Amino acid sequence: MAFVKTEVEKLTLNPFTKIGKEWFLLTSGTPDCYNTMTASWGQMGVLWGKNVLTAYVRTSRKTFELVEQNNLFTVSFLPQADRPILQFCGSHSGRDCDKAKETGLIPVGLDGSTAFEQASLVLVCRKLYAAPLDMKQAVDPAIASFYEKDAMHHMYIAEILSAYENK
Repeated sequence: MAFVKTEVEKLTLNPFTKIGKEWFLLTSGTPDCYNTMTASWGQMGVLWGKNVLTAYVRTSRKTFELVEQNNLFTVSFLPQADRPILQFCGSHSGRDCDKAKETGLIPVGLDGSTAFEQASLVLVCRKLYAAPLDMKQAVDPAIASFYEKDAMHHMYIAEILSAYENK
């Protein structure tokens, strides 16, 4: 299989399924120095005249440090058969292990960032806006339950620069 560049507007996917049910790997850095994490929160749409993806990263995550240092990150959607990879990358820190070595992920450079050979779809994203979530701004008090035991999320609104399908 090989990555084929695809126009973002021609993608046919349901973001509620793709993000919330299937999950994705959010990766930042170069193939020589990167980290990845599993994510299941995000949105896709149009903002400021651009195709965008919004992703959320807890400030306690190693990936947060790399997203802060780099303008680019990738979102890699894996086939359902690779669900154990997503589970591993969501429950282990890149500070403690080499996630690629542990899972068999094969990093590849795409447009100045890092994705994985196993991905069925990769979105290369450029940060446009970043802001910490602030509990003082929460209207629904139930949101606080997501932050009782872990750090707050940082929000990244990013332009989808390119999309690659693995065919």
